[in-house]
Amino acid sequence: MLYFTIKCLLSGLIIAVVSEVARRSPTLGALIVSLPLVSLLGILWLWRDTKDIDRIAAHAESTFWYVLPSLPMFLVLPALLRAGAGFWPSLGASCLLTVTLYLATAWTLARFGISL
Repeated sequence: MLYFTIKCLLSGLIIAVVSEVARRSPTLGALIVSLPLVSLLGILWLWRDTKDIDRIAAHAESTFWYVLPSLPMFLVLPALLRAGAGFWPSLGASCLLTVTLYLATAWTLARFGISL
């Protein structure tokens, strides 16, 4: 239980730091968020828990394929906000687009024999 608590506290601390940095400097906050910190933490926790190289490799590869369909959200969200769509509708539409692109990516990759 202590290990789980440490993982939660460290992961939460990173999110808190990023949000505080982003309040002061959106660009610096974006730079920090663009780093694959969550992926690296996940890989580190997975290594510590399993020492399973194949599982870590599969996790890293799947992460790559799921990052690609998430990228358009970072263009659609600001475009909708600047067009006056409002925060919540813009966020909702961006998330819906991302989920749709995730499903399309998984379906397309499956047709090429890549299983996520």
